[in-house]
Amino acid sequence: MPELPEVETIRNDLNQKIIHKRIKSIAIRKKKIVKNTHRLFKDKVVGSKFNEIDRVGKLMIINLDNGLFILVHLRMTGQLIYQQAGKRTIGGHNWPESDQELPNRFSHIIVTFSDNSKLFFNDMRQFGYWHLVNDQERQKAVSSYGIEPIAKDFTLDKFEDLLKNRKSVLKPFLLNQKFMAGIGNIYADEICFAAKVKPSRLIHTLKRGEKELLHKACRDILIKGIKYRGTTFSDYVDSDGHAGNFVKFLKVFGRTGESCKRCKKGTIQKIKLGGRGTHFCPQCQK
Repeated sequence: MPELPEVETIRNDLNQKIIHKRIKSIAIRKKKIVKNTHRLFKDKVVGSKFNEIDRVGKLMIINLDNGLFILVHLRMTGQLIYQQAGKRTIGGHNWPESDQELPNRFSHIIVTFSDNSKLFFNDMRQFGYWHLVNDQERQKAVSSYGIEPIAKDFTLDKFEDLLKNRKSVLKPFLLNQKFMAGIGNIYADEICFAAKVKPSRLIHTLKRGEKELLHKACRDILIKGIKYRGTTFSDYVDSDGHAGNFVKFLKVFGRTGESCKRCKKGTIQKIKLGGRGTHFCPQCQK
């Protein structure tokens, strides 16, 4: 699933490519992807422009010049790929290349701009969505998310307030978008490793120093993920269809059975925690 670094990478890219372009047409090829009636969606969106693309956590927010907004969530396998007019573009799902040229069987929404460039929403699993909303509905959606670890006001005091009096397990807390927005399975494991804390630790057992390390790791790992344009294991690609580079820096995620890069003594283990595959070093994470 694309997490904060992946969605932020796409957002930054598209803000340079499609802002202020007039929307000429929209093809909706899979009905359930759009949460509005298709007639309403097309009537309100075709002819408008994308003013700016914002983001909260993993949710992308497209600001239209008519005062409306499109909420876009990639969920498990969603992609947003931009194609210049007259160019051939390849998708990023794990299928033969002949089936990846866009549009392909996974291209469920195609936005065509007035200059004939296109934006493809591809989604193999079909869990992602587009939802046209007004400002009140946008604010309601945004208010359901917690603070972002890369935000300026994500202070140690704020983090400790979030942890206060909690007796739950650490990793499910990190994944809960109501508390902190944007952390998913990959980055939660990497954050716990960087802080030398097991993902299975009970929050109320964390010491002050461990909380400080976790706070720093939340910010540092996500910022580094953005710097290297996200992590690609299977389906994530940026708006050009390119894989992310942060996979080169992963210390535990996807390294089951391999030697720990830090302590050199432990072997990376994988367990189920809250229904999620979870990676850690049993030697140097406590």
